[in-house]
Amino acid sequence: MPERKSFLKQIAEDFSRLSAGGKGAALGFGLGLLLVIFGLWRTLFIILLTVIGYLLGFRIIFRYGSVREFLDKLFPPGFFR
Repeated sequence: MPERKSFLKQIAEDFSRLSAGGKGAALGFGLGLLLVIFGLWRTLFIILLTVIGYLLGFRIIFRYGSVREFLDKLFPPGFFR
């Protein structure tokens, strides 16, 4: 598992060093690959769920500070400890 973390970390570092054109090309390639593999509607569904997950996660972290605080408000206190 540690090799996987370092691999993903390396990919994230490499992506952050790309220029704006390089990032756009990489995202375009990824989108094109998704379209070829899954088709238009399934790709749009994946993108929609990704955006919803991002927005919900952002709201939870922004409002509550952490997911644990959100879960403590949602469920009985100490349920996840």
